[in-house]
Amino acid sequence: MKKVLILGASGLVGRALMNELVDGFDVYGTYTSNVTSLPQDKQFSLEVQHIDKMREVIGTVKPDIVISCLRGDYDHQLTFHEELAKSIRNQQTKVYYFSTTNVFDGDFSRPYTEADTPIAESEYGKFKMKCESMLQEMLGERTITIRIPMIWGKDSPRLNQIKESLKDQKGMEVFSNLVCNHHLDVLLAKQVRFMIEHDLRGVFHLASIDRMTQSQFYEQILDQLEGEKSTLQNRLFLDKENMAYFQIESNREDIPKSLQYTNQDIIWSLFQ
Repeated sequence: MKKVLILGASGLVGRALMNELVDGFDVYGTYTSNVTSLPQDKQFSLEVQHIDKMREVIGTVKPDIVISCLRGDYDHQLTFHEELAKSIRNQQTKVYYFSTTNVFDGDFSRPYTEADTPIAESEYGKFKMKCESMLQEMLGERTITIRIPMIWGKDSPRLNQIKESLKDQKGMEVFSNLVCNHHLDVLLAKQVRFMIEHDLRGVFHLASIDRMTQSQFYEQILDQLEGEKSTLQNRLFLDKENMAYFQIESNREDIPKSLQYTNQDIIWSLFQ
């Protein structure tokens, strides 16, 4: 049974991966403040600035697979992943690194596929670009890069924020001309499981496969919550009327159609 170490197992994506993979894999996880549901001897308290503790965890677990869903200070994260790569450089361990649509936030004129070169403007996007590049350079094809959009879940901060806004009767600003991708934590976890089981390599864009503006997506969320659409305050992205795209698409054909999801699939799964 393959050993999987999830870095950031207490977060939204990490928790979904842990629950998905615990059946069929020997799963270990790290957390910062909130413990996970894993057995006590399979979870470790670990923060991104604690490099020596990371090496200790790697040495103890000896994972076949490391999945990084870490959050925290960008400089600390970059150093952490560099030292992680050094720790496993002479092993066969694979690293599944979660990146972001933000690696393309330097140009909103079109959607981007795995074949496109990242062009980031934000500090977050630039950091993710550096981390992607460093891991690929140090570990080669043993680095699997997974770029994801905004992630939702039944207990996600984004959904909870909408519920709170409705409860407090607060307006929510949305962009009527910004096409966005979305994904659901548990559906994402199923795709990653497939990737692991079939040893898929390279760069992946995992996101909703259809197009929808941010305002349209929120309107459908409010329909499910039976909330008033008047609470949505439509704005123009970058104060421009032309359509903008904060969207990733995939030109890969190795994820089966049964594991490809639309925005409607995501919204439906949130409330089933």
